[in-house]
Amino acid sequence: MAKINQNYQKLSAGYLFPEIARRTNLFLNENPGVQVMRLGIGDTTEPIVPSVIDGLHKGVDDLGAVDSYSGYGPSEGIGSLRQGIAEFYNENGASIDASEVFVSDGAKSDSANIQGIFSEDCVVAVQDPAYPVYVDSNVIAGRTGLSDENGYKGLVYMPCTEENGFFPELPKGKVDLIYLCSPNNPTGAVATKEQLKTFVDYAREHKAIILFDSAYCSFITDPALPKSIYEIEGASECAIELNSFSKTAGFTGVRLAWTIVPKACVAEDARAGVLHSLWTRRQNTFFNGASNIVQSGGLAVLSKEGRVQTGNQVAFYLENASIINEGLKGKGITTYGGGNAPYVWLKTPNDLSSWEFFDKLLNECHVVGTPGSGFGPAGEGFFRLSAFGHRENVEAAVSSIANNLEI
Repeated sequence: MAKINQNYQKLSAGYLFPEIARRTNLFLNENPGVQVMRLGIGDTTEPIVPSVIDGLHKGVDDLGAVDSYSGYGPSEGIGSLRQGIAEFYNENGASIDASEVFVSDGAKSDSANIQGIFSEDCVVAVQDPAYPVYVDSNVIAGRTGLSDENGYKGLVYMPCTEENGFFPELPKGKVDLIYLCSPNNPTGAVATKEQLKTFVDYAREHKAIILFDSAYCSFITDPALPKSIYEIEGASECAIELNSFSKTAGFTGVRLAWTIVPKACVAEDARAGVLHSLWTRRQNTFFNGASNIVQSGGLAVLSKEGRVQTGNQVAFYLENASIINEGLKGKGITTYGGGNAPYVWLKTPNDLSSWEFFDKLLNECHVVGTPGSGFGPAGEGFFRLSAFGHRENVEAAVSSIANNLEI
């Protein structure tokens, strides 16, 4: 008799973004003809830049000639792309070898799959609020109990609050896996080198592993803020980093990312090199490599021209964030983030719950955002707005909030 994985039954409510879609569609059905302005899901909106389009075309053209055709490639990624990513890190003061770079089709899937190389009884700590996949993938893996208003039993939540600047304190006890994201999704907070060092020191002392999501690092404009955890001394012994072309180059639908597993990285029962070999085995077993066409586009992103053009696009989204920030502050709403990240994190007015504010914003302003409580218990009372959008749509949404939101 076939039986299901009962851990799926532990997942609380619906996944955050489908629930947003459900409520939005219900509103549209009840209000035909109303135009909704979406500042919710963090999906890019601007066209892929010309130099990267050329790189993607080259990938296609190469498949049309006998001397350049390629079939299966290495599951870890083509050598030139791995080398390009490593050089990008090295330019920014993080020493990475190309063999430690594993190219994939998404940082989201990697952040879920990476915990599969660790034992089921690992104690997991997550920033709270956090990107939902960190929590949900570990629920499905059986590392938690049931959920209540305080989150999942067995999961260690590290609250990110106004009081601590939305960067968590160290876990009070011993944990094994630590999910950190900087720039953070959803709060937009960016960790300093000093803050990251406290976690690196903790992880080295306890033989814990930091799973560091740096998918939004290209949005960091302050040169004093680290773009990689490997800028911190000792991090290669205790940290695995995940990154992506999605937001940097508009690859959300194209799909290309990477995970770095340093050979020096160790665990409580694994000497240097073991984690690297386990992830290699995992990828060779379950993954046939990212599309060779897409990897050609990734090489173009890393080119001199590609960096300039994608950098201009990132700057465009940061200008959107500034427009949102200023508009909300003009309305008397307290905001955070947006300066070095594409998300603006706001405090809901008048002690409204996150979902109450979602409904209020939708009904009064016809603007869709993301309730903070969907990212974890500490997100209650907060709300995320995304800077990904066409400029005219962002300006229209901010104008609608300024003119129609009753607070």
